[in-house]
Amino acid sequence: MDVIKEAEFRKEIKSAPRTGYLFFGDEDYLKSFSVKLARETLCPDPSFSFFNDIRLDAVGFEPDKLVEALMPMPMMEERKLVTLTGLNFNTMRQSELDGLCDALSTLSEYDYNTLIVVAAADCLTPGILPKRPSQVLTKLSEFLTPVQFDRCSTPKLAAWVQKHFAHNGVEASPAFCVAFPEYCGHSMYVLASEIDKLSYYVLSHERSTVTETDMRLVSTPASEYDAFAFTNAIMEGKSEAALAILADYRFRRIDPLIVLGDVSRVICDMLAVSALCDDGLPNAQISSILKLHEFKVGLYRKSIASSDPARLSRALDACLDADRLLKLSPTGYAPLEQLICTL
Repeated sequence: MDVIKEAEFRKEIKSAPRTGYLFFGDEDYLKSFSVKLARETLCPDPSFSFFNDIRLDAVGFEPDKLVEALMPMPMMEERKLVTLTGLNFNTMRQSELDGLCDALSTLSEYDYNTLIVVAAADCLTPGILPKRPSQVLTKLSEFLTPVQFDRCSTPKLAAWVQKHFAHNGVEASPAFCVAFPEYCGHSMYVLASEIDKLSYYVLSHERSTVTETDMRLVSTPASEYDAFAFTNAIMEGKSEAALAILADYRFRRIDPLIVLGDVSRVICDMLAVSALCDDGLPNAQISSILKLHEFKVGLYRKSIASSDPARLSRALDACLDADRLLKLSPTGYAPLEQLICTL
């Protein structure tokens, strides 16, 4: 299966767009941005948007409507853009999926189109990629090129946060841009709203630089679980809480290897903070040495104060065992459940 990423799509749409794409994955904000890019690229003249920018929604959708949208030639442009949004592939009946695929099979006849089908984060289960895609994704990929939109890594997200603040005329330090998603969560839709709100607050006070104090006063903290909360629950022997967080990871279809990698990194950071604390170093110096935000160092320091360093070392060994199990014989979340219950 030919699954591409957002960056590849953005290059293709400007040079050699394909006839059909399927947007799926966890980051809906980037899907909307990519649709906007396609619209600006393929339909640059708004006076012809009625003919060249066709938008279909799941409400009242029938496969025949898609075929009707694909048939007309573009007006004064080489290609026409057709977007279809709102379908929930997780609740779609087999007959409905077959009908959609019949309509999609006509794309080759009307190759002057670029069709983008957008599946929201919770509306298409992709399976385990790349080895075991779901049946629905496999079926749709016969007609559409799947484009996977993953959650951004922390460095990429921090750079995006900084650019978004700058667009609003507000300066944000690199350290602040790392701390901001940790506080507000990693959803780019949420972050965009929080950045605008915080920018207006700072500018209304006739300042141009945002601070952590501003963030804690104005921004809404995230309620989502994170790797630190998960690791803390494991280290404190709170199996019930840790399993509840793992259930949330499972619900959000986070790859077990990614979860284990995050936990292992947190444990390594806590061991490093513990060693530097034993040397009597203050939080600011530890932050500088380990390249961690000082706020996070404070959290780690508070956590390890009630934990045995030997237990942290055992936890890291247990992570290595779980890593071997996941890579040698993939068994889903079972090694993580074992990790929780044995420490």
